[in-house]
Amino acid sequence: MLNLEGKARSRMPPAFQHLELPVIGAPLFIISTPALVIEQCKSGVVGVLPALNARPSSQLDEWLQEIKESLRAHDQTHPDAPSAPFGVNLIVHKSNDRLEEDLRVCVKHQVPMVVTSLGARVEVNEHIHSYGGLVMHDVINNDFAQKAIEKGADGLIAVAAGAGGHAGVKSPFALVQEIREWFDGPLALSGAIATGQSVLAALAMGADFAYMGSVFIATQEARASQAYKDCVVESTSDDIVYSNLFTGVHGNYLQQSIVNAGLDPKHLPQSDPSKMNFSSDGVKAWRDIWGCGQGISTVKEVLYTRERVERLKLEYQEALNRLLQLKRF
Repeated sequence: MLNLEGKARSRMPPAFQHLELPVIGAPLFIISTPALVIEQCKSGVVGVLPALNARPSSQLDEWLQEIKESLRAHDQTHPDAPSAPFGVNLIVHKSNDRLEEDLRVCVKHQVPMVVTSLGARVEVNEHIHSYGGLVMHDVINNDFAQKAIEKGADGLIAVAAGAGGHAGVKSPFALVQEIREWFDGPLALSGAIATGQSVLAALAMGADFAYMGSVFIATQEARASQAYKDCVVESTSDDIVYSNLFTGVHGNYLQQSIVNAGLDPKHLPQSDPSKMNFSSDGVKAWRDIWGCGQGISTVKEVLYTRERVERLKLEYQEALNRLLQLKRF
């Protein structure tokens, strides 16, 4: 009989071996704050926030202290159900003039996991490794994956077709398969994963974690507007538009937000890939143009984060039970 859960957990670092669900809550620009991350971790999944969400930059130090103190208090009162680790997302692209300071703060607080995006930097990895932290780098193809590991990343986040925000076009089957031909370290899969069943499917393909973001937009703790949350609830995969106009990097966005901005989602121009921020007539990426993945048709209501995770756990266990009952396994 195939023991998918045991196979997946065998590759996880010690701090990540006792998650209640093999899920990493993806960092959501503007949306992820300590309120969301703390509830994700208390619920037994990894919570990650973008360093750039802390504004001014000095706020990041305060946020990380708040997260650590809240999780420490939770663990003291719930010794049988300790919180999951947390993480910080660092944009390592040359356009990020905050990288050095944000990295210093992450090292100061010994952030358990750092997710690096838009480039791979040896020196960043070395700083995180100096205290035993884990570096996961997000990639959209096998070439980028190999470069990230060569530069010292510990693990990879395979951002496949259908992922919210910046996303690739590769099928998750193809992307995970190609990476697993040569890499046996920690691997997360992103792309339209919105149910416990799809979490199990990610593990079946060879990933260790499901990387989920869009489902957490429609939570009470998410720092998204009510209109944004309602749009997630009301939309399906047909309402997701893939474009590079808004940041210079291709990504998936909610069609209604594009319409609200006075643009025609069916006739969007191409953007200059060298620019990383879009602003025109007061319209900004992420604030006005809402990132979202294709998996959101299953999101029917705005829930508290703990409720969302509990639902995922139930779906995951039901799917695992069905799988293990199949005679061919």
